[in-house]
Amino acid sequence: MGREKDANVKGDGKAKHKTTKLKKLSDHESAGAGGDSLRNSAKPTKSTEKTDNGKNHKKVKTPKTPEPGNSPSKSVKQEPQDDDFTVKKKGLKRKRIKDESIEGPSYSTATPTSSKIRNKQHGKEDESDGEAQKKKSKKRTEKTVKKEEEEHPVSKKPKRTKEEIEEARLLKIKKKEEEEQNRWRWWEEEKYEDGVKWKFLEHKGPYFPPEYQPLPDNVHFYYDGKKVKLSLAAEEVALFFAQMLDHEYTTKKVFRENFFKDWRKEMTQEERLLIKDLDKCDFGEMHAMHTAKVEARRNMSKEEKQALKEANQKIVDEYGYCLLDHHKERIGNFKIEPPGLFRGRGEHPKQGMLKKRIQPEDVIINCSKESKIPVPPAGYHWKEVRHDNTVTWLASWTENIQGSIKYIMLNANSKLKGEKDWEKYEVARKLKSCVDGIRNQYLLDLKSKEMGVRQRAVALYFIDKLALRAGNEKEEGETADTVGCCSLRVEHITLHEQLEGSECVVEFDFLGKDSIRYYNKVPVIKKVFKNLKLFMENKQPGDDLFDRLSTSLLNKHLSSLMPGLTAKVFRTYNASITLQQQLKELTNQSDSVAEKLLSYNRANRAVAILCNHQRAPPKTFEQSMANLQVKIDARKEQLSLAKTELKQAKKEAKAKGSSDPKRQTLVERKKAAVKRCEEQLLKMEVQATDREENKQIALGTSKLNYLDPRISVAWCKNMEVPIEKIYNKTQRDKFAWAIDMTEADFEF
Repeated sequence: MGREKDANVKGDGKAKHKTTKLKKLSDHESAGAGGDSLRNSAKPTKSTEKTDNGKNHKKVKTPKTPEPGNSPSKSVKQEPQDDDFTVKKKGLKRKRIKDESIEGPSYSTATPTSSKIRNKQHGKEDESDGEAQKKKSKKRTEKTVKKEEEEHPVSKKPKRTKEEIEEARLLKIKKKEEEEQNRWRWWEEEKYEDGVKWKFLEHKGPYFPPEYQPLPDNVHFYYDGKKVKLSLAAEEVALFFAQMLDHEYTTKKVFRENFFKDWRKEMTQEERLLIKDLDKCDFGEMHAMHTAKVEARRNMSKEEKQALKEANQKIVDEYGYCLLDHHKERIGNFKIEPPGLFRGRGEHPKQGMLKKRIQPEDVIINCSKESKIPVPPAGYHWKEVRHDNTVTWLASWTENIQGSIKYIMLNANSKLKGEKDWEKYEVARKLKSCVDGIRNQYLLDLKSKEMGVRQRAVALYFIDKLALRAGNEKEEGETADTVGCCSLRVEHITLHEQLEGSECVVEFDFLGKDSIRYYNKVPVIKKVFKNLKLFMENKQPGDDLFDRLSTSLLNKHLSSLMPGLTAKVFRTYNASITLQQQLKELTNQSDSVAEKLLSYNRANRAVAILCNHQRAPPKTFEQSMANLQVKIDARKEQLSLAKTELKQAKKEAKAKGSSDPKRQTLVERKKAAVKRCEEQLLKMEVQATDREENKQIALGTSKLNYLDPRISVAWCKNMEVPIEKIYNKTQRDKFAWAIDMTEADFEF
């Protein structure tokens, strides 16, 4: 055994070292065996039930609604094995060759002193033995590796030459130039008369999801432990629920009740008489089938993925483009959403309801008269075909959950979307010239004798100073309980005469758009504070704060002050002007590119906070930050080493004097290495700061929807920051009009 284990050990003759090593190895193996036994004992046993046909059937019942005070059960991840019980993998073991004898040094219990003496006496002999052992071991390893490579060939990416890299770079530049040449520069053309959006529009219509495929014969649904064959309509809806079994939604009472109610509508009379309790339904096999399909998609081979990609691309090529004024434009959402269960945002009262399948008979098509009318799927017809060039949509239908109209529109980088954005920011820029007059007017209106005028003035004050959304009136139970400025209720605000060292503080707490909580404590002027007290008198918590105001009345008043002015324009104006001011305050021309980008993101964050653009921290945030910190620590060590080497090089150069040019060159090289390390470290530290500051702030929403892109383009030109650092490829396509027309002296 000693010979076998010591086959790959250097024959250096150090007996005690080898004995100790052998002992450690055997200890480690026994520990590993102990770990295996522990792991085996920790494995849970799965229980199975016998079904009608006698087969073992894993029973997975639908998760029940948790009782009050108890959180839904969560899957517990197995803790990692302790280091003492983990056997580290040391690569593949080579196969033993029969009749192979290995001459190795015998193990001895001699003292270190006697070992040293013996080593000195037989040094040469041991050295030659050791070299021979190493050569034999190396040859055997090479043969084994070669054999394994033949059996399992590993595809290695060939290293590109300098010529190939340069060729790829030039090809990329050429492709970019071609894209620019082929780009439709619609912003340089004359605009159509008011109201007209296009002169020619042709497309293929929407792409419908595939029809439902019945369950395979070996997958069943069970009710109260008995196998039940469902009708196709009921089976499809049951599968929607089965697919979500591992999601928290299926434990919610409202979701379950809404689902069961809509599911029963799809059942036959016989099924309705049988299936009366969701808790007795067993979707286990359906869920297992879905999980297996997801896993199979995840584990697809490279060829399968490529085939799927090509199939999807064919669909895009056919349905994803249209001809707008004889220019090819990309359509944004050309696929009709497949049926499923409605989720909603937050605690939506309609979560769990069935989103029904949209048929061609539900769809209205919009195209030009002289174009080819889209052909509906075989056996179907369109609800209607229109030729309305005053609208920008290509197709529309009404969904069944909330009765809202859904549209197929052009992509964000299209002419129609670009024109709309440009117009939006130009209206916001016009507000800059008359905003002072509007502010003076609403401050005067705070003293008006009419209660409606006072309420309008306070609402405008909030919209202007806090960038609140105007909010829309909603019917009871229609959507989640989300509000805006005009629909605030008494319960959503608390008044404080004194709070945290400030006077006249209003505390806001309500759910805004997409069920995002808005919580803010804001000191306001005394006139606003007194009016709010007045508005809240003799009202219940659920009563409207602005009971004599609506969004439509507010926007009607605003449009009388400036053509095209709405509450949303105020939000766009305040967001854009804040970005411009923050960029001037935070950015220095002498900063590095990394520091300038940090300043830009801080300015963007100020806007996101103003507009209440929040997000939950990413799931991988902590791990991502830990990984970055490891890189920072490694870079610090590298910098410390580079500084030590520079110090040593300077010392040696000084000792040799200026007569040795090689020493001076070495010093310069070491200086460059230190500088490079410092720059890389700074970049990483800035990145860590940026990530930490933005973990709960969504910068993208304001950047894409509320900030005039010309501010960012002008800043990039002034600060010599590549535009690619601010906008990615998709965003650059969206704002191509701004990038092309903006000069460095642009002011919002």
